[in-house]
Order: sequence, then structure tokens, then C-alpha cells
Amino acid sequence: MRHKISQVFSRADLRIIYSVWRHPRAGLWAAAGVVSLGFLVALEIVGRHYDLPGPPITTGLREFVFPPKSGALLYAGLALTALVLTWRQRFIAFGTAIAIDLVIAAVRWAAGVQVTEGHPFGNGALWALMGCAVVAATRRTGRERVLLLKGVGLGVLLVAGRKTGDIWLHITAKTRPMVLDQYVATADHALGNPSWLMGRLVTASGPIGFTLLDFVYGQLAVAAVLVALYQLRHVAVERRFPRHHLVRTFLVIGLLGPAFYMIFPVVGPVFAYGTGAGHWSHLSLWWHTEPDAQWAVADLWPRTTIQVAAPHPMPFDGLTPRNCMPSLHTAWATAIFIHSRKGPRGVRWAGTFWLAATLCATLGFGYHYGVDLIAGVVFTLTIEAALRAFDRGWDPAGMRLAAYGAAVFTALLLSYRFLPLQMAEHPWQAGPLLLLALLSVIYGYVRTTAQWEPGVASARQPQPQPELV
Repeated sequence: MRHKISQVFSRADLRIIYSVWRHPRAGLWAAAGVVSLGFLVALEIVGRHYDLPGPPITTGLREFVFPPKSGALLYAGLALTALVLTWRQRFIAFGTAIAIDLVIAAVRWAAGVQVTEGHPFGNGALWALMGCAVVAATRRTGRERVLLLKGVGLGVLLVAGRKTGDIWLHITAKTRPMVLDQYVATADHALGNPSWLMGRLVTASGPIGFTLLDFVYGQLAVAAVLVALYQLRHVAVERRFPRHHLVRTFLVIGLLGPAFYMIFPVVGPVFAYGTGAGHWSHLSLWWHTEPDAQWAVADLWPRTTIQVAAPHPMPFDGLTPRNCMPSLHTAWATAIFIHSRKGPRGVRWAGTFWLAATLCATLGFGYHYGVDLIAGVVFTLTIEAALRAFDRGWDPAGMRLAAYGAAVFTALLLSYRFLPLQMAEHPWQAGPLLLLALLSVIYGYVRTTAQWEPGVASARQPQPQPELV
């Protein structure tokens, strides 16, 4: 029998199979890597089929030389990788990145090449990131190689996740010609149409209020990286990653959330009932876009709320992303808030501010409805519960909470799709029920995770009784 097996598999193959069987986590990481690579290849094929700009693999390779779309994101990815490096290695990595950027800038200047799109920096960070991967493969062994590869993986996933999200948004616009905004806008009557109210408040705040919220909304990934850097600040010393951190939750949200864009395509009130992003041109200090209400139901947002009527799917253009349900900006801001709770006062205040400002921006800019935000918070708490339960060996309480959160999330989407008219006609019953559903998941999460704290767990252990002499 052993001889037959050796004829089918080589010794190297047997070592890999034994390693995967012996260490199931290694097999899980390997499977995740294969699935991720296949997903990127599929996106590349679909992007080329629809002639979309920026297939992830092609644009990633181009940014080694051409101006990247976001140089700050590339340096943020390098910063995540640098968490596993010593201070000397960090200076070398960032010094190399900056030097390469300066050389490329000098070559562009000498050749008379002007950067009209993207950022004039960031190529060096990508070269440095790949250099760390080469060092891990050729100059490291054992646990040090695994640790450095994990650091490189975090940086690459941050960059690849952004590019994957961009191309996915284009795909939603091309493959979902009909949108369900009328259903969500009707259901939003149960909450008092908060997007219309916040839209008026942002308009009244003028350029200063708009610019502040626009900065918070656009720099959400940078805020996440800053919180992650604080959480992972001891990795270089301890030579290991903590069991649970923000980057994991952030990536899982980005991986699972966009699937619901295809199931529940919604463009947002500023597009469906307004004049699009150009509505804010008169307040923006940085960009100007012409208003366009060609595909909108009417130019109503945020001045006039819609009348309660039976909703119907409606066609929309092939450019606007269907990225509302659930609100992933709310989901990511909620994750930042959760993971900032164990930091010092400054980190906690920053997490609270980012969550509050993101909620105001998502509603006030007309990018989301109120019910989107409720779904986004439930979505994040469900993922957080599942990840933390997995880290604790599939903890039963955590898995029950994850199942309950998934059930509530499913019920929310079904109610938005099939009961919006009833919700709008009975707002004093439907609105409190929506809030109670959200509060029940929040309460369950706080109660369950509190039991996992070291102090609480030790206090629940039976105390030894003194012997009677």
C-alpha cells in the first residue's frame, strides 16, 4: 500500500499533504489563497469582457511604473507590512520606497511626462512591498518567514481589496440595470426619512461642514490603518500577530458585503431622487461635477420627501454603482469603533468621532438610506461575532450570536423588499421594530463579548473554599 502511494505522490507532495493534515490552519490559509487568486483572475476576465477600466491584476502591475490611483493607499499597505519589521528594517523599507519614488519622478520630469491622473508617488511603496516578499522567500526560514509573509499579505490584501472593490462597483452597474431604490425609500418612511433630513443639515452647514464630512468619508481606509497600527504595534517585538484584530474584520466585510450589491441593487437617494454627485458641486472645494437628473425619478432630494406609493423596480444608468445595501461605509466605521474601544482615550474618541461623522456623511450626502445603515451595523456585528467565536474554537455563545445576527440581517432585507409599503403605512410600529432588532443584536454582542474578557472569565470560575481545621 505504501509503495502504491509513493508511486502516485512524490515525497514533496506527501510532505505538503501531511503538513496540511497536521496543521489545518495552514490548509485553510492555502485554500483562501487559491480562492482569492481565482477570484482576481475571474474579475480580470469579467472586466475585460465589459471593457471596464482597471481590471485588478493589470492595474496592479501597471502601478509599478505608471502613476498609481492612490499613492497613500500603497504606503498604508507598506506600513502594515512594516509592523513585522524591526526599526532598522522599517527605515530601510521606507527609505527605499521614497528613493524609488524620487528616481521615478526625476525620470518623468526629464522625459516631460505630466501626471494627469492618479498620484505622482506610491510606486516606490509597491516596489518595497514586493521586495519584502522576495526577502521572505529567499532570506527567511521557519517562523520568521511565515511572520514576514503574513505582513506582506496584509499590505497586499489592503491594496488588492481596494482595486477589487473598484472593479466590482463597475460590474454592479453593468450587470444590474434595474434598481430597487423605490422599495428602500418607501421602507425608509418608517424611520422618518433620515437621509432627507441630514441632506438639509449638510446643505445648511455650508462648504466647511461639507468638506469635513467629505474628508472623513473619503479617508475611511486611512482611519482603519491607523487603528490597526495601534492594535498591531507589538507584533515586531512579540514576533506574532494577536488572535483578532481590525484588519481581519475589515477584509471579511469587504469580501462578503459586495455580494449583496448584486442581490439588492440600490444606487442611493441623491441619484434616484436627485441630481447625482453634482448636487454638491457648489459646496465642494476640490471637485466640480455637473448635476444630472436624467435617470432620477424626479429632482426631489433633499427638499421634498417622496409620497407613499406601491414601489417598483426601475431602470438606471450603466455607470452609477449599486452599492447601498448594506452600507459598507457604516459597516467599516462600526468595525473601527469596536476595535478602538480598548485603546487609550484618544483612540476611543477618534473611533467614536469617525463612526458618528461617517453616519452623518452617508446619510447627508444622499449616498444611503436610513435602513441601509441599520443593515450595515447588523452585518458588522455578525461578522465580528463569527470571527471571535472561531478564534475561541467555535465558541457556542458566539456562534449563536452570529446565527441570530444573520437571521436578523436576512429578515431586514426581506422586509425592505417585500413589506416596504406596509412599513411606510405603519411607521410607528415598523420604525421601533427596526430599532429594536438593531438594539437586540448590539445587546447580544456586548453581553456575549463581555463574558470573554479575562477578568470576567476568571471571576466566573469557582473559588476554592478554605479548609476547616
